[in-house]
Amino acid sequence: MKALKIHLFILCCLAAMTVQAQTVVFDEQKQKQWQSMENGPWDFAPEWYYYFLHNGYSGAEKYWRWRGFKSGYHVRFKEEDSDVKRIMPTRIISEETQRQKEQKVEEEMAMVKELHDEDVARAADRNVDLMYATFKDDFERMQDAISEGLLFCMYKSGGKMNYQVTQLSRQNEIICTNIEYIHKQGIGYELENAKRQKAYTDAKHQMEELVSRVAHLVGMAQTHY
Repeated sequence: MKALKIHLFILCCLAAMTVQAQTVVFDEQKQKQWQSMENGPWDFAPEWYYYFLHNGYSGAEKYWRWRGFKSGYHVRFKEEDSDVKRIMPTRIISEETQRQKEQKVEEEMAMVKELHDEDVARAADRNVDLMYATFKDDFERMQDAISEGLLFCMYKSGGKMNYQVTQLSRQNEIICTNIEYIHKQGIGYELENAKRQKAYTDAKHQMEELVSRVAHLVGMAQTHY
């Protein structure tokens, strides 16, 4: 019986110790220290302990407070008199730095996407000749005039103007070859339509000059033969 009582007593002690171990202990002193270092009020406890032993980093100072019969000296803490500073500003700076890095990455990604979209648009523009249709009718009209004029000169002169006709024909072939090359499309022949337009404009001017020279040769053939 006595052994049973001892056994029960031990069990009760163990249960009490277990409950005590599981109980959350609130430490006001540590809480104040954490809050002071983070973003809470600059306050430490116990006050007089920090005043005498940790005055340097706590910024503790003694002052007189009037409270009637409870008047006396008390301790307060000033962050500006402390040797250390809060860690929260450092975290804020770190977060701001991280935010700026993320913003910079987003801006660079947006720039890369813009360049990619622009390159895709240029590639699509280079793969299709949108300018040739604008110049096609003028080219065909002037080619008809050149061909008919040169044939007339050969017929009218009985072949005596062969040299002049051959020279103008070669110049015409060069112009037509250039136009054909500009009009080529597909891999290896990518050219932006703005550049195609300028090249076609130059070719049109050259062809107009050639038409004028053929017309002058036709006039000579009519006059001398």
